[in-house]
Amino acid sequence: MGPTPPRPARSDLPVLLLVHDQGSAAPMRVLAAARGLCRVVLLCEPGDPRLEAGLRSVAGHAEIADMTGLDDEAVCRLAVGLGPAGVITFSERRLRLTALVAAACRLPFHSPEIVDALTDKFRQRRVLEDSGVQHTRSALLRDPGSVTGALGFVGLPAVLKPRFGAGSVDTCLVRSERECRSRLAEFTEGHGPAARRDFVLEEYLPGDPGQAGPGVGDYVSVESVVVDGEPRTVAVTGKPPLVPPFRETGHILPAPVTPALAADIVRLERQAVRALGVRSGVTHTEIKLTPDGPRIIEVNGRLGGHVAEIVQRTYGYDLVAAALRLALGLSVADPRPSLAAASPGRVGFQYMLVPPEGSQRTGRTVPVEDLARVPGVDLVDVPEAAGRPAHWRAGTAGALGVVYGSAPDHAGLRAVLDELRALLDAFWSESSSTAV
Repeated sequence: MGPTPPRPARSDLPVLLLVHDQGSAAPMRVLAAARGLCRVVLLCEPGDPRLEAGLRSVAGHAEIADMTGLDDEAVCRLAVGLGPAGVITFSERRLRLTALVAAACRLPFHSPEIVDALTDKFRQRRVLEDSGVQHTRSALLRDPGSVTGALGFVGLPAVLKPRFGAGSVDTCLVRSERECRSRLAEFTEGHGPAARRDFVLEEYLPGDPGQAGPGVGDYVSVESVVVDGEPRTVAVTGKPPLVPPFRETGHILPAPVTPALAADIVRLERQAVRALGVRSGVTHTEIKLTPDGPRIIEVNGRLGGHVAEIVQRTYGYDLVAAALRLALGLSVADPRPSLAAASPGRVGFQYMLVPPEGSQRTGRTVPVEDLARVPGVDLVDVPEAAGRPAHWRAGTAGALGVVYGSAPDHAGLRAVLDELRALLDAFWSESSSTAV
């Protein structure tokens, strides 16, 4: 199901510098999209064990510029010397560095100021409020002494999350001051970088299950390509229900929402993207469906995780290729999405195998064959490296694999998801009962 291995790039093609780290597009996927378009050079730390598998998959096909041990200024000098025609990243962690590299190379990307607004969850709330897009009560937590005042402003229940980060890492709901203090102490224990992190406490946005229907999540995401400051909607993506506390479990395309609600969602997303100053690139905006209408959860200035595959499989639109073209200053195909449940055609899905809170695995393997026999399932991808699941604090990174498939409509999709959940509930239960 993966992309065809790329041929070595021609030397006469323009250089695209990929500031690489863990993110939403693997090196093989980027090289496949770049074929005939550009020569990709990966600017990264090749000795990082988190990148080892991805870099091994493109060995002999990708050029690597080693930035190990270099400070930002030295990385920028290295980048300028490579003479790139474009700069891009698919990693939340590398957005800031990519902005600095792009500025040094005088190439288009988010400015450092825009990256601050996209990655700083507290600042983003302020920008959206100041622009009249949305007011969300939020407060900064730097130490336990600020908890009482923050809760007095935000109220309960509230969401506690890191000021910077992605994938729902260390994100949870708190229902009391005692719980808030306990979680903050847990998240900042020790003397390393975790102990120095700022956290944001913000009002909990209650969902309205009736807006998307039973058996699915009460939030969506909007995938857009931004050209000259104007968002062009590629997809409104629905979600299966979250696994507590706030761990994402996949994507549904198109989202099970009415055309009128889809239009409201897109309108809000475009207001937010413009307010944050995004001029070019791909954005991934999460939006909660509340009794008071759609509300922004957060805007991300890069491709969302696992999104490119389902968009291409369902709509035939290559978001990775679009991102590369935008980085090179080239035109992109105008997306023609089917935004709502009333649209004809099959419903695509990805369902992530995210263990419940407290789940343990001791030698038992995920029931891949049972999951693969469910009607509508095309592929069950469980990497061999998947061992016992990560703690819930790891967010969506704790997923053991992904189930890919489709259904004739949203009612059929709900039946598929119900069957998958039943199989997995039995698996988690049996795994926990055999844990030692």
